[in-house]
Amino acid sequence: MQYRSPWMTEELEAFRHQFRKFLEKDLAPHAEKWRRQKMVDRSAWLKLGEMGALVPSVPEQYGGLGASFAYDAAIYEDMESIVPEALSGVTVSSGIVAHYILNYGSEEQKLRWLPAMARGELIGGIAMTEPGTGSDLQAVRTTAKLDGDNYVINGQKTFITNGQNADLIIVVARTGGPGAKGLSLIAMETKDNPGFRRGRNLDKIGLHASDTSELFFENAVAPKENLLGGEEGKGFVQLMQQLPQERLIIAVGAVAAMERAVKLTTEYTRERKAFGQPILDFQNTAFTLAERKTETFIARVFVDFCIERLIAGDLDAVTASMAKWWTTQKQVETVDECLQLHGGYGYMQEYPIGRMFVDSRIQKIYGGTNEVMKLLIARSL
Repeated sequence: MQYRSPWMTEELEAFRHQFRKFLEKDLAPHAEKWRRQKMVDRSAWLKLGEMGALVPSVPEQYGGLGASFAYDAAIYEDMESIVPEALSGVTVSSGIVAHYILNYGSEEQKLRWLPAMARGELIGGIAMTEPGTGSDLQAVRTTAKLDGDNYVINGQKTFITNGQNADLIIVVARTGGPGAKGLSLIAMETKDNPGFRRGRNLDKIGLHASDTSELFFENAVAPKENLLGGEEGKGFVQLMQQLPQERLIIAVGAVAAMERAVKLTTEYTRERKAFGQPILDFQNTAFTLAERKTETFIARVFVDFCIERLIAGDLDAVTASMAKWWTTQKQVETVDECLQLHGGYGYMQEYPIGRMFVDSRIQKIYGGTNEVMKLLIARSL
């Protein structure tokens, strides 16, 4: 049966056709270089901007296409399938940071930052995690204190995607007392900001083309107008409101990775012979792939349901948490089984399945660990 996502339209299919050709021709040839240098070239961002692929669900007056999240989902799926090296940075800047600005920024902030993000000239990052604070955002220690017309920011962040490239960083900082009510989101521009310092580009076991950094704030400055939402103490609520989309984005990538792993492994086992016959003809291989294809299809249908709910504006945090933990768990399991069917070749860097194996593992951690996802779901019982 040929399945078609219910959110797919002829217009979006036409866009995807051109977008896939662009990814294969203009971006994929550079993937190996990006992995070596641990960073995607800024020129790739500009090319993605020319394609209209960076902030498609942002209104046209701010540089986007005025489309729904369906365009974001399609773009992320195609990038995961063709050039996954560029995916994580784009999802953070365009899928997360741009939407904080769209939803909580002033008109002046939207006009100042979003068109530049749409063109790929401005890259965004979001600084949540601290050395001692992961999923427990209420324990953030970075401070932002108002001094005249500026916030003075002090603290340290780690594991920040786009940390080396980011021009605009949304800093989760403490503007008030302890707990959730003391947190605010402040958009800080990195250029000519002497109190801001980028640490090393972290040496990860996977996602080698994604720049991930420590960030240091030592009396870094952001104008008081850069407070998102116009009022201090709203940061935690803003984070909670946007996390369902962030978690769905992770699930979209997980399903696309599962589909790619099953496809690559089916092709490999059909061609690879052992004991005089294709590996696919052995029952163990066929049954393993049958199981993984079934779970991949189930994941696809569930994520499509979640995409429809997000487009309709009623994707709740519990359902998004279900999608995030289950699809990423199945992604890790699927890629592991598919690597096994590749035998020793699966352990080689030049085979995509090997890279997918190490890249998939972080999916169960960022965006909220899968243990936290289960805790959120359990509270709804």
